[in-house]
Amino acid sequence: MQVLQRVKNAFVGGSNNKAAKALLLGLAITGSSSLLAQVTGGQFAFEFLRLSNSPRVSALGGISVANPSPDISLAVQNPALMRPGLHNQLQLNYNGLYAGMSSSNLNYGYHSEKLNTSFVGGLQYMNYGNFKNTTAAGTVEGDFKAVDYAFSFGASRSYGEHWRYGANVKFAHSALYNVRASAAMIDVGVNYYDTASLWDIGVVAKNMGVMLDKYTDVNPAEPIPFDLQFGVSKQFKHLPLRLFSTIHHLYEWDIRYSNPEDVTANTLLGTTDSNQKTKRYFANKLFRHFIFGAEITLGKKVTVTGAYNVLRRNEMALQTVKGVAGFSFGVNVDLNKFIITYGRSYYHIAGPYHEIGITMRMNKLMGLGGYGEKIHWNADHPDW
Repeated sequence: MQVLQRVKNAFVGGSNNKAAKALLLGLAITGSSSLLAQVTGGQFAFEFLRLSNSPRVSALGGISVANPSPDISLAVQNPALMRPGLHNQLQLNYNGLYAGMSSSNLNYGYHSEKLNTSFVGGLQYMNYGNFKNTTAAGTVEGDFKAVDYAFSFGASRSYGEHWRYGANVKFAHSALYNVRASAAMIDVGVNYYDTASLWDIGVVAKNMGVMLDKYTDVNPAEPIPFDLQFGVSKQFKHLPLRLFSTIHHLYEWDIRYSNPEDVTANTLLGTTDSNQKTKRYFANKLFRHFIFGAEITLGKKVTVTGAYNVLRRNEMALQTVKGVAGFSFGVNVDLNKFIITYGRSYYHIAGPYHEIGITMRMNKLMGLGGYGEKIHWNADHPDW
């Protein structure tokens, strides 16, 4: 996050050109987003939409579109995963990122028996921190914040015995110093889950949309961070283990960053490999699309999660010291009325970032009397 720190120093040092400040802040956000989204980052507006929306998703490598676990945040990952069993779940998450930045998420699910449809709503809020607004002489004229946020509302229905389909509609807004932008998007997903074989397969197209308001009237509208994702998971019948495999950026084959700094001496004589530029890197390009994960359930109340994001490790690990970059871990504790979730993700040797979340089963926490009966507040639906 050196880019962000340099920008903060630049603001404190003074620049009375508002356009220059806005540009510097934009570069900071692009730099920080690209760190979180690897080589595919920094190319789009609203890059924060690529971030995980819960500790459980982060523990699974940042994406999870084929997961039948009773977690409402998964219905935001793939709207087809919203179902009656997630009725009245309310989830709050806080993600502490680097350099004083943070991300907060709110997710809620509700099933309508009358409409035979399950609904999910979400709020994602990204806070880039406080900045000093100074003159060229260093006089502080005030403070300002840079924030991004997005609202989403989705619906899902069943088709046949094993299929579900759904869609999320999103509105995103960005406020970076004295410039604003907004966009409208939609996610469309399909999920197949077999309760007998315990296979789950999901596919989702995310962030299909357009800019409603541009940051500036001079430049053309920035592209939206579209992604096409596919996932599969398998629960073993006689073993408390579920394995995951997720593929992202299906619409683009080559997401490998060819860093000229990586072309180093690699022979016994200390010479540079002349074939570096002609190598095809087929396996490297293929596996950068993959995230591998696993969940182990201990006593039906505690779930331990681990994952390996291949792209994240390839783009963020140093050549000399790789550490555990690309790995993530988490634990989920079910307390009946509450579910406590913790996630720990490693992007770089600089250290991990931590996430904490709490899920409340509102129908078990409180009743609404006669009105609650009218809206089926206390309804207890089967999960699958």
